[in-house]
Amino acid sequence: MQLQHGFQNPDSYRHGFVSIGNFDGVHCGHRGMISALVDKARGGGVPSVVFTFDPHPITLLRPGSTPPPLSTVQRKAQLIEELGVDCMIVYPTDQELLDLTPREFFERIILQEIAASGMVEGPNFFFGRDRAGDIHKLHEFCDEAGLDLKIVQPVGLGGRMVSSTAIRGLIATGHVSKAAELLGHRYRIQGTVSRGAMRGAQLGFPTANLEAIPTVIPCDGVYAAIGILGDQRLPAAVNVGPNPTFGEMQRKLEVHLIDFSGDLYGQSLGVEFVERLRATTSFAGIDPLKEQLALDIAQARTLATAAIQESARPSGEV
Repeated sequence: MQLQHGFQNPDSYRHGFVSIGNFDGVHCGHRGMISALVDKARGGGVPSVVFTFDPHPITLLRPGSTPPPLSTVQRKAQLIEELGVDCMIVYPTDQELLDLTPREFFERIILQEIAASGMVEGPNFFFGRDRAGDIHKLHEFCDEAGLDLKIVQPVGLGGRMVSSTAIRGLIATGHVSKAAELLGHRYRIQGTVSRGAMRGAQLGFPTANLEAIPTVIPCDGVYAAIGILGDQRLPAAVNVGPNPTFGEMQRKLEVHLIDFSGDLYGQSLGVEFVERLRATTSFAGIDPLKEQLALDIAQARTLATAAIQESARPSGEV
């Protein structure tokens, strides 16, 4: 897949089918729409193009009210590439773009720059200044220009409508396995390992303190997880929150890579959340804490190892 910031390589996107949106998390609803996009483009022998924004338009329109994202640009690109898209355009959001009327946006971006053959969108698509363009306006513009337009209906799972907002809420309350169902993949964060108080190593369970995490962090508690270190996928136990047993109330994210030894300081480490094991608890002393940590790690090992094996299994294999 060609990943470009702005319009860098016209040969990779012009005359293609395009889907425009934020695609935060690349959840099941997005995946259905992108699948339809790829099918349409391949049927016409043209590129499939995803057009997204960085930063989120709300960052400029309502500073301070932007919800924490579910995915970085890099993670979003990885997930979209896995769906077979040919080109992803990350457009640098600026006031000039936000000031375009729906007609101007359609003509300048979709017709002139992308020279689209067609579009694939969801029914809640809005575009142009003040979000004045809706799906009815898009139908009108596409009909005038002779563009093919396919509308893909929203996805519902288990009585719940799939949306980035719903997934963000599930993650923020620790329901990471339910969030994974709506995402279509496990929720992943990425951060940089920094030096901590070495408390975990003193207890016999060394942890990597993860900082500079730009996406949603699950609520406080202990989680079974998968550590992503380069090409390695390792079972992990993760603690999110303070360490009340030691009177430390600063919220941290600590990752114990099970059966791993090595220096991780300064490295980038990913974490895929599998299941929340328990809430944060204050223990009467070090011995009961160590006993509980041993139980947590044993449970995390079982759940994470099964998850790693499942993800390594060829598609369709039971």
